[in-house]
Amino acid sequence: MTDTRNAMGLTMGLTLGPVLFNWAPETWRDFHFRIADEAPVDTVVVGETVCPKRAPFLEPHLPAVIERLAAAGKAVVLSTPALVQTAREEAMLHDLAEGAGDMAVEANDMAAVSVLRGRPHHLGPGLNIYNEGTLAVLAAGGAARVCLPPELAAGSIGVVARAGRALGVETEVLAFGRMPLAISARCYHARAHGLTKDSCQYVCAQDPDGLDLDTLDGEPFLAVNGVQTLSHACLSLAAEAADLRARGVARLRLSPQTVDMVAVARLFRDLLDGREDGAGVNAALAGLAGGVPLANGFYHGRAGAEMAPPD
Repeated sequence: MTDTRNAMGLTMGLTLGPVLFNWAPETWRDFHFRIADEAPVDTVVVGETVCPKRAPFLEPHLPAVIERLAAAGKAVVLSTPALVQTAREEAMLHDLAEGAGDMAVEANDMAAVSVLRGRPHHLGPGLNIYNEGTLAVLAAGGAARVCLPPELAAGSIGVVARAGRALGVETEVLAFGRMPLAISARCYHARAHGLTKDSCQYVCAQDPDGLDLDTLDGEPFLAVNGVQTLSHACLSLAAEAADLRARGVARLRLSPQTVDMVAVARLFRDLLDGREDGAGVNAALAGLAGGVPLANGFYHGRAGAEMAPPD
């Protein structure tokens, strides 16, 4: 892992999170090949996080993706599903954990935490880690890194990050991408098309950045991705990066979308290296986001969809 220094002379790592959406397998593979070759991130999380039904489509390409990323010097982390419901899905979870070898595994629900207990592992943003007590319990089970939920405000992030440093747990915060808000046993995508979850025909693949939802007044509100609910707005904590590091956060996470993620990664690397400031990065991200508004409201204790100036 190669961290770099930001303008304040403080190190921060840069992680690319798992692809949350149902991209065509070849698209998913080629995306990661390009990340390996061109993106200045030091860690990449791969694997199906949202719907276990999608996992078999990625599995044929997973070894080549891992090999390409590792050859490029990226640390590879395997992601687990955010909701394990059936015996088959539980068996898949055990197979993933047992087959990970030396690779780190990121738990996204308590079933995965249970399976990984006793060995070093990471905690994903799907877990409700809102305070230092919860983190202490999970650290005792082997957690070595935590990516906090995106709805936490700055003060709470600081409390958990300080506790993490005392516990030897590295803290990461989502800094770019649609914010994951909820996971459900129901498939909203299937229902929107008059289908059931069991006969979904994988209609979520029609919306590679999620299916936008509007209010009754026609205002964009949320996005759905199979069984997952996301924000409509695209999170950016570029202007808050220095404040995050001052609060003890060690890493920023970028969540893949169909925008140019290599360009996004370069912007954040320039920010961390002191070659760009938060305002400049936000201006560039607004141009890349394709009309989707940027937001940082949760960080400032406001509505998540708002874009507040840094404190």
